Amino acid sequence: MAEKMQQQYHPPESNGYHRSDQEALRTLDEEEKRKKRIKWAIYIAAFTVFQVMVLLVFGLVIMKVKGPKFRIGTFDVTKINTDQSAPSFNMTFIAPIRIKNTNFGPYKYDATTVDFTYGGVTVGTVAVPKSKASFKSTKKVNLEVNLNSNGLLGANSNLGNELSKGVITLGSQGTMNGKVTLMLMFKKKKSTKMNCTMTVDVNARSVKSVQC
Repeated sequence: MAEKMQQQYHPPESNGYHRSDQEALRTLDEEEKRKKRIKWAIYIAAFTVFQVMVLLVFGLVIMKVKGPKFRIGTFDVTKINTDQSAPSFNMTFIAPIRIKNTNFGPYKYDATTVDFTYGGVTVGTVAVPKSKASFKSTKKVNLEVNLNSNGLLGANSNLGNELSKGVITLGSQGTMNGKVTLMLMFKKKKSTKMNCTMTVDVNARSVKSVQC
């Protein structure tokens, strides 16, 4: 009888709960690993997007090279003489030449000339020496200019009409060549043109308006 009971007795499996605990721990561990993988994927994706945005800003803003602006400002006339009977003039003034550089690097430009015209005819020139406009700044150059109407062929009826109104309309044209340097190593050639029209008030000896 005792032998029969001994055969029928089955001791409880003490490792049943232990196996369940191991499976639960393994499941938790895998879940933690999965969450970490997701976090790293999010971090990598965010870093990639950030890098792309930085490159876009760098390429579209910093590395984008624009042509500087080459202009002349308003000025007062130092000396002016006119003759309405035989329409003619000569004048002297200090021309405020401005080179505005909007790039993230200096603009080194070559020497150039600015032609002053009346009715499409050159009445004087001025030389602009080579120099540099720093990044995000405006280079200011003041140059003395002497103009006269000797180059106008014969009597210019339009000049006579303007002198009777006390004004002289002048033009200024020039082309400037140079290079913009970015990050101390990248150099890009850029040229800029001046094409301005100004109205000089003969009596007031000043420029009424400038349009470029």
